Amino acid sequence: PLFLSSQRTIHALAELLPQKQPFSMVDLGSGCGGVICKLARVLPNGRYDGVEAAVLPCWIGKLRAWLFHQPCEFRWKNIWQHNLDSYDVVYAYLSPVPMSDLWQKVTREMRPGSLFISNTFPVPGVMPDRSITLDDFSGSVLYMWQIK
Repeated sequence: PLFLSSQRTIHALAELLPQKQPFSMVDLGSGCGGVICKLARVLPNGRYDGVEAAVLPCWIGKLRAWLFHQPCEFRWKNIWQHNLDSYDVVYAYLSPVPMSDLWQKVTREMRPGSLFISNTFPVPGVMPDRSITLDDFSGSVLYMWQIK
């Protein structure tokens, strides 16, 4: 399914990300690239990657980044085959179904101190370190876990 992140999500993410120092972020299931392309405009100090399994949305993201000269890389790839160890922030807006498996991947691959953010769907049985309820069209909640 296609889940679209709201403008309020973009604003909340922009406030959570480092404002001045370099950082790296990946959007798992990046769709057409809206999240990272918009973040790249307001926080040019980041390195942004999108991973998308559907070919058409991935190519739309690539085209969008190219047309607007944004420092975003899109990969047509299964998220389960993409290593997360080089990212400071991992963002996902998937569905409730893969969240337990994604948590296993996150805890296995992400570095201590990095941040995992899930939009709307929490990891079953794992209390987030923080959450932000957004007043947007879908009642989104950002769930965040600092990797230890």
